[in-house]
Amino acid sequence: MKFLAITLITDSSDPLTGVPTPTRERFRQVVSSALLAEELGFDGFGVGERHERPFLSSSPPVVLAHVAALTHRIRLYTAVTTLSLLDPVRAYEDYATLDHLSDGRLELMIGKGNGSAQRELFDVTPEDQWERNAEGYELFRKIWREDKVTARPRFRPALTAAEVLPRPYQRTLRVWHGSATSRESVDLAARYGDPLFSANVTHPIGSYAELIRHYRERWEAYGHDPAHAVVGAGTAGFHTAPSSQRAVAAYRPAFERYLAAHRLQGVAPVFATLEDFVERSSALIGSPQQVIEKVHRYHEEFGHTVLHLQAEPGGLTDAEHRASLELFQAQIAPELRRSIPDPSFADAPALPRAPRSPDL
Repeated sequence: MKFLAITLITDSSDPLTGVPTPTRERFRQVVSSALLAEELGFDGFGVGERHERPFLSSSPPVVLAHVAALTHRIRLYTAVTTLSLLDPVRAYEDYATLDHLSDGRLELMIGKGNGSAQRELFDVTPEDQWERNAEGYELFRKIWREDKVTARPRFRPALTAAEVLPRPYQRTLRVWHGSATSRESVDLAARYGDPLFSANVTHPIGSYAELIRHYRERWEAYGHDPAHAVVGAGTAGFHTAPSSQRAVAAYRPAFERYLAAHRLQGVAPVFATLEDFVERSSALIGSPQQVIEKVHRYHEEFGHTVLHLQAEPGGLTDAEHRASLELFQAQIAPELRRSIPDPSFADAPALPRAPRSPDL
């Protein structure tokens, strides 16, 4: 199994004082999280893309380019690139550039994105969002693979023998399809023979397991070898400590923030108590052995070989979060890597260590 650390870069406050964090400091925190993820041995670091409150993650390629300059091994992900909102030509230019700057460590997750405010910002309707996502990916994929492209898309001007530069570092880019509730995104992934990443963060796992089963069915229907289907899955929360009691107690303030956010939005939470959240959500909260056992239970449903954890504290103190990640890498990751192998996920090539700037 491989492990990613992912952030959506929320506009947040200090968990102890409640004082809003300046935007510049939030970005410095994100970069520090990426450096920690590489230091501790995570396989990838991902940055989401959102274009509305409370998120600051409107420009993943810029953030990841900065991270690329300060790291040398960890793979870089988007989580997700919202192709339904973007011009695929411009998106290609950004990510082909990042591909070179990162020495080919780039992987994408794509998806239609969520949120009415960002749809309005880009003048995209709910009715055409799926079509924009599918068309955008088809054109993005074509540009990545072909030196000159002719296409007549519906949602952007036509291209005639168009040369889009720079040409990528990786001639074949792995693109994951992020899916929360949609059969459309699952089908798109299966059609192109691409891996699927299940969000798996909001509800109990039943609906996510159903989508993954549908992905595997469509994968075979499109003529792909079932052995080559690759699935990743997210987690709703994470904290591990030497005992389950300590883990749950430390995570309780973070869960209270979860409840407060729902109250602010006037929405009933899916999990009303921390105990229910620990038991029925995808959150991994407990002792190392409890976390290992829960990942194995979910693996029986998903067959996933890649897992993401939250890169940032999310209501925990920095010290608590770092201790939790260190314990994960010391006692949990080695066992999951051994018991759930992932031969389809190639290890990053050994790259020369770049000099690191003392200033982030």
